[in-house]
Amino acid sequence: MEPQGPDRTALLGILLMSLILGVWMVTTAPSPEEVEAQQAAADSVAAAEAAREAQPQAAELAPLDAPPPAPADSALFGRAVGSPERTVTVLTDRYEATFSTLGGAPVSFKLRNYDRAGTDEPVDLVSDDAGALALEFVPPQGSYVDTRTLSFTPVVDGQPFTGDTLYVEEGEGEITFEAPVGGGALRLAYGFHHDSYDVDFRVETPGTNILSQSGGYELVWNGALPATEATVDVQQTGAYLSSGGETESIKMDEEGEAEPMTRTGDVDWVAVKSKFFIAALIPEGRATGAQLEGVQIGEVDGPSFAQDYTARVEMPRLAEGGADAFTLYLGPLEIRRLAAYGLYDTVDFGFIGFMTRPIARYIVAPAFAFLSTFIASYGLVIIVFALLVKLLLWPLTAASYRSAAKMRELQPQLADVKEKYGEDPQKQQEAMMRVYKEAGVNPLGGCLPMLLQYPILITMWTFFQNTLVLRGESFLWAADLSAPDPVLSLPFSIPFVGDFLSGFTILMAASMVISMKLSTGSSTGAAGAQQKVLMYMMPIVFFFFFNRFPSGLSLYYLAFNLFSIVQQRLVNKQVHEAHVAGETPELDRAADVAERAAKKGKNGKRPKRPGRRRATTQMVSNGKGRKR
Repeated sequence: MEPQGPDRTALLGILLMSLILGVWMVTTAPSPEEVEAQQAAADSVAAAEAAREAQPQAAELAPLDAPPPAPADSALFGRAVGSPERTVTVLTDRYEATFSTLGGAPVSFKLRNYDRAGTDEPVDLVSDDAGALALEFVPPQGSYVDTRTLSFTPVVDGQPFTGDTLYVEEGEGEITFEAPVGGGALRLAYGFHHDSYDVDFRVETPGTNILSQSGGYELVWNGALPATEATVDVQQTGAYLSSGGETESIKMDEEGEAEPMTRTGDVDWVAVKSKFFIAALIPEGRATGAQLEGVQIGEVDGPSFAQDYTARVEMPRLAEGGADAFTLYLGPLEIRRLAAYGLYDTVDFGFIGFMTRPIARYIVAPAFAFLSTFIASYGLVIIVFALLVKLLLWPLTAASYRSAAKMRELQPQLADVKEKYGEDPQKQQEAMMRVYKEAGVNPLGGCLPMLLQYPILITMWTFFQNTLVLRGESFLWAADLSAPDPVLSLPFSIPFVGDFLSGFTILMAASMVISMKLSTGSSTGAAGAQQKVLMYMMPIVFFFFFNRFPSGLSLYYLAFNLFSIVQQRLVNKQVHEAHVAGETPELDRAADVAERAAKKGKNGKRPKRPGRRRATTQMVSNGKGRKR
């Protein structure tokens, strides 16, 4: 897989583009908890650390090919140790989940409606062969236990399940994995819904106090989600937790390391996600803390590259016969679904998410959902959305284009002013500002349309990289609107650009040149040369950073620019025809001011205005002794 550049590359690009735009315009602590909760959290952490020291191979995050956890104490668990392993598959409309009786955990969770990019293989959310889900605890007697070492019996409707597949074709279904513990049992119950990605999960301890230690127990998700895309973006994978309404995460740095995170007190959920998919553990009761860990194997662009994450929810002790309930969301990063589970903040909207997140959630996503109900092609949806944005901004951009068009009409006079005051920049600037004021134009007005769409542009940049609706959607030559659209392969790689050129990005840059040319006109002199440099420099910079962005983003910007070009030409034509017809007296006055300034600059004197005489006074008698 080809690695995709880190988020700081995009950040650098946006900052550089902002700098160019400026030149173009001339410019935790958690809340206090009850004493009992604090003590329980502290006991949980202490117990976990002591257990890890005693059983490091079970508790430390190990490489992906590490051996399974050490076997549990057979004297305590009896038949729950050493029984033959078999698998049971649960089939619903949304997924095919395979569970192993060794651990009672999913060893595969394949989404039926999503394939890995470029293949016919379904997306699998489980990367750990030993099972993705486990309970870790220290029983009243014995040493540290990882339930993936216990043998469970599958039970359906109160009877041992001897089949190999449980079909949930409509309504709901449930399977329980039961391990005998002394005179009682440890039960892991899974409830399934035929048309949903969430799984109901319960931990039950009938007849046993195995989870009643003061340190409680931990529910653990083991392993990062397997790669599903053609490119690897390490900045969009990671482990997350929500505590006190705040979402935090750990991700790999450039050295392939992630700083572990531990939080005590109430925890809403923990999760592990990739670019488009997520596995989240959501306790329905009160958790006492959470931990996130991560390691990376190999280099990002190396053949042995892999990531491994562990997300733990720490639960208080569970009395004999007690039960804890959880919701597991194992599915796609669909915004409407994530919001329902409180997982919306796991979607990465970049360093200015405070601005882009609400725009994406309440404007862009609903608009795309509405348009897609009657437009089959998402490429056309993007174009129509760009048209709607253009219509929304039409009144403001029309005023800006009108200001720029008036400046075009004054170019001959302004050129004379620049020529006459070429050696005195201060007087030249003063003369030109008088012309602008008389004409009622803003010399920076042509830049305003770009600034007005800037928040939308950044939002679309983040939206297209994270939205699932564009994944696998094709348009014209672009096979996937959520990925680049290479039209030309290069025999070498250019930093940030890569070893290919994207079609929609090339067209987007060309449209920027045309749009900026319509705004600036045909300026001459040093200022005109500077404008021409910026007119080509900005599109090049945009192309430089957009080439590896999703093709849908370049398509949106291309469409917006084309609609802007149409509007600019209409406004330019209206202003020119009005000027020719003598319907723009402000331009006539501005031209007169420019003409006088140019002549003054030539001989150093204020000239007489042609066709006019100086006013004189005459003393005459009005018959009343007064003169006027």
